[in-house]
Amino acid sequence: MDHQQSVERVIADVIIPAADAVDREARFPREAITALGDAGLLGLTTAVEHGGGGAGLAEAADVVGAIAQQCGTTAMVLMMHYAATTIVEAHGTDGMRDEIGAGHHLTTLAFSERGSRSHFWAPVSSARPAGDAVALDAEKSWVTAAGEADSYVWSSRPLAADGPMTLWFVPSSTTGLAVKGPFDGLGLRGNASSPVTGHDVGVPMSSMLGVDGAGLDIALGLALPWFLVLNATASVAAMQAVCGEALSHLTGSRLEHLDQTLIEQPVTRAAFARMRLETDSADALVRDALHALGEEREDAMLRVLQVKAAAGEAAARVTDEAMRVCGGAAFRRELGIERRFRDARASRVMAPTTDALLDFIGRALAGLPLFDEAAA
Repeated sequence: MDHQQSVERVIADVIIPAADAVDREARFPREAITALGDAGLLGLTTAVEHGGGGAGLAEAADVVGAIAQQCGTTAMVLMMHYAATTIVEAHGTDGMRDEIGAGHHLTTLAFSERGSRSHFWAPVSSARPAGDAVALDAEKSWVTAAGEADSYVWSSRPLAADGPMTLWFVPSSTTGLAVKGPFDGLGLRGNASSPVTGHDVGVPMSSMLGVDGAGLDIALGLALPWFLVLNATASVAAMQAVCGEALSHLTGSRLEHLDQTLIEQPVTRAAFARMRLETDSADALVRDALHALGEEREDAMLRVLQVKAAAGEAAARVTDEAMRVCGGAAFRRELGIERRFRDARASRVMAPTTDALLDFIGRALAGLPLFDEAAA
């Protein structure tokens, strides 16, 4: 069974039946993650020689997009897993890669910190020698799947080298880690995005991913493109879903005194056309970004920086328009639109935020470095 058939089966059997409860109860989608692992989709992007599927970003985007049309929470957990896996795949030990490739190990990124907020490129947490091991101390502000993932790809200041960041593979069972309360948010309510603190968290030196001080270059070169493209893919999928839900309502609801459906009203029809135009435009940009990366075009990094900002902002506008054009019915859970509306707000504030990305895009267009020396 190929990955498309596998994800369709998991969506139909597990994700769709649980999506409303995951949102309503702010429940981590454990059943979906287990099913995705059983279907080989957690190991999709791990090399074949380590038990995985050997797939790339385009295949991961197909999976995340299909899931995001039904459950934004599950898509978010999976995209963070895939982004973190890029780093483990490139710099982890064979044992780490084997665990993920086997399909029953969920990993995630632990970058954002209380001290530097969404400026993930400037960690304030520390790493220090502790005998033959390393001790990590940090106050991570938001970690998707906190307390649910099996490991964290963890950032800190370097041990001794120059550079802003060093990366570590930290099993979530390591002594000294603590999740600070459940997540109770506006949208993506089951993604368990909570603060994680670490005090004297002991890990072996072999847990270092890459070399000391090179973590920012690794994050920017590996995890960031995957995260931005997959996040944009999820935003497009949410727009596609809400357009479908809105069209179903607008064609199925009638103004009896006029003997017309809602979509037969010119103002309503124009509003829906704008929704679909924004959706298709964002989709085209994401597809072009994937093509640019695949062809190693000169503008590939520019496209990567653009997609999350463009798709995230479009998703906020499209879901807002869906709430307006469908009227009071959209405020009821059964239509599905209000859940998309809430979920779509998350992209704006997830690091790198829309504001940060706009600055990066402007810098790239002007030929300036992405970061000031003081920031990096």
